[in-house]
Amino acid sequence: MRAVWLKEFGGPDVLQPGEAPDPVPGPGQALIAVTFANITFVETQFRSGGMNPFQVQPPVIPGNGVGGVITSVGAGVHHDLVGQQVVASTGGTGGYAEQAVVPAASPLIVPDGLALDAAVALLADGRTAKLLMRAATVGAGERVLVLAAAGGVGSLLVQLAEHAGAKVVAAAGGPRKGAVAADLGADRVVDYSAAGWAAEVGQVDVVFDGVGGELGATAFPLLEPGGRMVVYGLASGAWTPVSDDDAAARGVAIRRGISGTPEDLRAFTESALEDGATGRLTPVIGQRFPLDRAADAHRAIETRATIGKTLLVP
Repeated sequence: MRAVWLKEFGGPDVLQPGEAPDPVPGPGQALIAVTFANITFVETQFRSGGMNPFQVQPPVIPGNGVGGVITSVGAGVHHDLVGQQVVASTGGTGGYAEQAVVPAASPLIVPDGLALDAAVALLADGRTAKLLMRAATVGAGERVLVLAAAGGVGSLLVQLAEHAGAKVVAAAGGPRKGAVAADLGADRVVDYSAAGWAAEVGQVDVVFDGVGGELGATAFPLLEPGGRMVVYGLASGAWTPVSDDDAAARGVAIRRGISGTPEDLRAFTESALEDGATGRLTPVIGQRFPLDRAADAHRAIETRATIGKTLLVP
């Protein structure tokens, strides 16, 4: 089968397309013919050697999320799964390929009314956005600032906060990304690539910070007393330089990252898929790359040239 290999850590060009043995599902496993592979920002950091959440070393086929059809199962797995259209987490590796083996407990059947590409786009980002909403405890009437509001997670946070009855200020870089956030229902859009953007926002109750660095630091003083800043990403390359002591001095709270039990993760993923099927959540799929151009996909994400979700198409 065709696959993308990471044979050493480094820049995007270390992702090399090539051949790999056809995988065979073992006991308790299922084999998926991959139609779409998910790409996350964390995977670009893993590829670069900046972090290793999967605790694996090259050579390896990266990719932690796929969508497709189950073609076979291993011993001990019910054969009713064969032929089902599913999305699944691989456990950290193996997704950038034409076929992927996953634990048989991992696949989620794509609900009626939801396209497979949309389901893959919601697989990681949907559960992340829902976990972030839980961490922020967003209430009706609150003002919520979403940084990187045209990104995969940010675009979903805009929709979820609106559904919760909040007033959403979407911050995005440039008019093209701002237009995406406006179309998703943001009450106000600001361009954070422009000088003085924070003055256009005003005071807020919640900040969702998936950018970090200077942008996160600029957003922090906008919080009202009692406000919450949920810090979950560093698209800028650095975490927001704000301490818990800084937050306590202003009477606000910083909530870092997301957490949940395996049961939480599955439940929130299922909820996101159901919301996608009913039209309550619409993932933005901004770009698709052929499998052999995985390096270009990573490069586009790192240079912040992407909008919404980026998918690989084997």
